[in-house]
Amino acid sequence: MDIGGKLRQLRISLNLTQEELADRAELSKGFISQVERNLTSPSIATLTDLLECLGSSLKAFFSDTADEKVVYHQEDLFEKTDEDMLRGMITWLVPSAQKNQMEPILVDLGPGGRTQEIPPHDGEEIGYVLSGTVQLIIGSTQQRVSAGESFCLHPKDPHYLCNTGKRAARFIWVSTPPSF
Repeated sequence: MDIGGKLRQLRISLNLTQEELADRAELSKGFISQVERNLTSPSIATLTDLLECLGSSLKAFFSDTADEKVVYHQEDLFEKTDEDMLRGMITWLVPSAQKNQMEPILVDLGPGGRTQEIPPHDGEEIGYVLSGTVQLIIGSTQQRVSAGESFCLHPKDPHYLCNTGKRAARFIWVSTPPSF
């Protein structure tokens, strides 16, 4: 592990100079410079002091947790032909979205296809139709949503989407909390 480099990155992220960190930790600027270039190693007590001055801890500093993934590539996405859905496929756009507050999916729905009925829940859902036309059924009401249009609902009634057209429909559907 590059202790010096990691300390330097942490110091720079806080917009501190070596001299400012040295003053806070009651060390010399030269010592900070040597540590950051891995020319010397601080004792555990000194490293603890430095990290405290930088608003961190030994545990956080040595944690192996990777940075949270932000960009997902085609090979990261998870696709599933849903047996409960007639003539359709779901693509999870963020594969681990269940841990997030929202869950986005891409739905391809063939003619005559429909999604599963989702029971009422606290939260919100939005959708954007990329191509084709779908019917949004909320309780006993139906609304047509065409390509380029979106929907937003606070699901107090059971709801689902169906494709009553002659062409395939494709739409993005986002739910909070995750429910897909």
